[in-house]
Amino acid sequence: MKKIEAIIKPFKLDEVKEALHDVGVSGITVTEAKGFGRQKGHTELYRGAEYVVDFLPKVKLEVVVADGQAQAVVDAIASAAHTGRIGDGKIFVSEIQWALRIRTGEQDDAAI
Repeated sequence: MKKIEAIIKPFKLDEVKEALHDVGVSGITVTEAKGFGRQKGHTELYRGAEYVVDFLPKVKLEVVVADGQAQAVVDAIASAAHTGRIGDGKIFVSEIQWALRIRTGEQDDAAI
């Protein structure tokens, strides 16, 4: 099993959700996040004063899928989240050792 974590722009969430549904992902976890990378924030003008916005709003998606589905999920996220501009985000893939569905006791692939 693989855990795929993606940090994307918030306005791309609906497109990514649809793309994941199209490749057969049945559930995702979404967390609002703030951060910066190469983008390094920006300045905003508010009531005549300039403010530095260091942390930009992002959305973090987490999906656990079977090994054979991981590449399709990564491709779907990358395609749907792409704008071609700085700050599009990142995707991380890691190995999951074990999974358990609390309600039924199902384990590993059956649990996801």
